[in-house]
Amino acid sequence: MNPNTDLSRRRLLRLLGATPMLPIGAGTVAAMLAGCGGGDDSPVSTAPGTPVGTTPPAVTLSSVSFGAMNAPTLADAAAMATTSVGSTMTVNFSDSSKLDFKLSYKPFFITGDMVPNGSGGTILAGGYYDINNKPIMDTTVAGKERQFFSDSPDGTSLLTVPNAKVAGVKGNTVFAVVQFEYTTWAQDGKTDMYGKLPSPIAVLTLDQDPANGKLSLVKYHNVDTSSVNGLWITCGASLSPWGTHLSSEEYEPNAFTAAGEAQFKAFSKNLYGDETRANPYNYGHLPEITVNLDGTASIKKHYCMGRISHELVQVLGDNRTVIMGDDATNSGYFVFVADKEKDLSSGTLYVAKVGAGFSLDPAAAAAPLTWIKLGSATSDEIRSLAASIKATDIMDVKTSDPQDASYTKVAANGRTEWLKLKPGMEKAAAFLETHRYASLVGASMGLTKMEGTTVNLKDKIAYSALQNCQSSMVAGNALNVPGNGISIPKAVNAGAVMMLSLKGGQKDTAGNAINSEWMPADTKALLVGEDIAADALGNTANPNKVGNPDNLKFSEKMRTLFIGEDSSQHVNNFLWAYNVDTKQLSRLLSVPAGGESTGLHAVDDINGWTYIMSNFQHAGDWGGIHANVKTTLDPLIKANYKDKFGAAVGYLTGELTQFKLAKA
Repeated sequence: MNPNTDLSRRRLLRLLGATPMLPIGAGTVAAMLAGCGGGDDSPVSTAPGTPVGTTPPAVTLSSVSFGAMNAPTLADAAAMATTSVGSTMTVNFSDSSKLDFKLSYKPFFITGDMVPNGSGGTILAGGYYDINNKPIMDTTVAGKERQFFSDSPDGTSLLTVPNAKVAGVKGNTVFAVVQFEYTTWAQDGKTDMYGKLPSPIAVLTLDQDPANGKLSLVKYHNVDTSSVNGLWITCGASLSPWGTHLSSEEYEPNAFTAAGEAQFKAFSKNLYGDETRANPYNYGHLPEITVNLDGTASIKKHYCMGRISHELVQVLGDNRTVIMGDDATNSGYFVFVADKEKDLSSGTLYVAKVGAGFSLDPAAAAAPLTWIKLGSATSDEIRSLAASIKATDIMDVKTSDPQDASYTKVAANGRTEWLKLKPGMEKAAAFLETHRYASLVGASMGLTKMEGTTVNLKDKIAYSALQNCQSSMVAGNALNVPGNGISIPKAVNAGAVMMLSLKGGQKDTAGNAINSEWMPADTKALLVGEDIAADALGNTANPNKVGNPDNLKFSEKMRTLFIGEDSSQHVNNFLWAYNVDTKQLSRLLSVPAGGESTGLHAVDDINGWTYIMSNFQHAGDWGGIHANVKTTLDPLIKANYKDKFGAAVGYLTGELTQFKLAKA
C-alpha cells in the first residue's frame, strides 16, 4: 500500500470520528472529503512530504448506492403514522474502500409551530396572509379562532447567496425556500379549504454547521406576494441554475367560469376581502423567487411561459430551455425557450406533437416528438393583456355541440368543448388560454397529470412523471382524441416515469429552426407502476414498485433519480432512489399514511455537503384503500401532527455505521 494513500485514509478516519451525524455525503459525497480538501471530483489529499516527481494514487468517489427499506406494516403502526426511514446509503471509492450510512429524517418544523422570525419574536410556520400581509383567520370554531396554516408544504429549494449575512447564524448561511400548496380543511373539519386561500411561500435561514453539515433553523420569513396578486395552488418547484426558486401555479382557474365558482370567489375574498376582485388570468403562471442577503426575498411572475397547470419546471443545460410539468387531464409537453440565458422574462413557447409508437412498455422504442410554435412574447406584454382582456374577447367556448362548422371540437382540461378563436387573438390565446389554444392547433393534449420534471445533464435526458395514465390517454375514452399520438390500450392507474432524449438542430412544424440544443426529441417509458387487486393492507398498486410518481429530482453526482409519490393506491406513500446506471430501485422513506411525499430536492453540493430535502402533505387524508388501517392509525397521526392539521418540512440525514478500508 502506498504510504501516502494510507496516511490520507487515516486522516479521513480522524475527520469521520468527529462527525458521527452527517447529511448525505457531498460533492463526491464530499462530506467525507471536504476537510481533506476534496471536492467535486477531487482525490483524497495525500500527506505532506511526498517525494518530488512522484504522484501517489488518487482515491476518488466511485459510486453511491442505496439499500432499500421495507414498506411499513400494521405490525409497526407507529412507523406507518410518521415519516419513517429504514434505508441505507453506501459510498464506494476507487480503491474499494467504502462508507456505510444509516439514513434518518430530520424536520425543521411541523406546520403550525411557532418558529423564530429573526427579530427576536416568532411567526406561524405555514401561516396564510392576505394581500395586505395580514393573517387570514379561521373562525369556523367559536372561541378557538386562529390563523390558518397549511397542512401541505410542497416545493422546496436549498440554496446559498454569496456574502449573505443573517443574525443568529454561527456557521455557514444557507437558505431554503418552501412553498405551501394549500390547506385541506378548516379547523371545524367540515369546511373544505382546497384552493380557497392564497398560497404562502417562505424563506428559511438555516445555520449550517461546517463540521458536520447539520442545518438548524434560525429565521422564517414570509414572502410578500402582493406585487404579483398573490399565489394560486403552488405545487412542485425547482432551483434554477442561477440560484432562484422556480415556483408553480397549477390547475389554472377557468377564466370563462371562475366568477361564478365558489372556490375562486372564496380565494378572492380571502386574498382581497372581495370575492369579485381576483382576475383568473393572473394565475396559472410561473413565479420566480430571488433570496436576498438578509434572508428576505423578492418575487415576480413570468406570464410568457404559458398559462397551464404548472407543476414542476426544469431549466436545461443552456440556461434558456425550460421543460414544464403540466398537471392536468388532457395535458401536454410544453417547452419554453428564453431569449437570453438566466432570464425567463421573454421567449418562445412550444407544444409537442407525439408521433407513432407512444407506449408504456419500457422495452418499446421511443415515440418521436415534433414541436408546434405557439408564440413569442415578453412577460410584461402578456401581463398587460391579462389586465385588459376578458376570456370572451379571446375565443368562444361551447360545452355542447353548437352544430356550427366554424367551431372546432377539442378535449381540454378534462372536458369536451367546441372552440372558435376571435380574429387577431392568437397571441392572447397562446399565453392566456394555452391549453385550449394548444388543442385548437393540433397539439398532442392527451397526457394525464404530467407532474414533476428533471434533467440528467450528462446524458442529455429529461425525466417526466405521469402521476396516472388513464382517461385521456386510453383508446376509446371520450377524452382521448384520435390521432393525437397518445393512446394506450388500457389504463395504468399507478402511473409511469417517462424519459425524453434532448437534442439540438430541431425545427418546428412550420419548418423554422428552434434555437435550442436541448429540445426533447422523443419519449419512452422508464419506470411503470403496476395496478393490483387490493392486498391485505389495502394497496391497489404494487408496493414494491413506484406508484403514482410526482416529484422528480436527479443527482448528477450520485447518478440517481429520486422519485416522490402522490398515490391514492399506496397506503403509505414513498420516496424512491433509482440509479440510472445499475437500474437499482430502492425505497428510501415512507411518509405518514394518507399523506403525499413532496418537497423533493436533491442538492449535490452546499459548502461541500449533499442534501435530500423531503416534506409531506395531508397526513391521514383517508381514502378507500385505508379501510384496514384507519382505525389504528388515525389517533396516532392526530397525536403526531396537530390533529392532522400539521405537516413536516425537513431533510434526510445519514449516520456513519461503517468505514471499510481497501485491502493492503
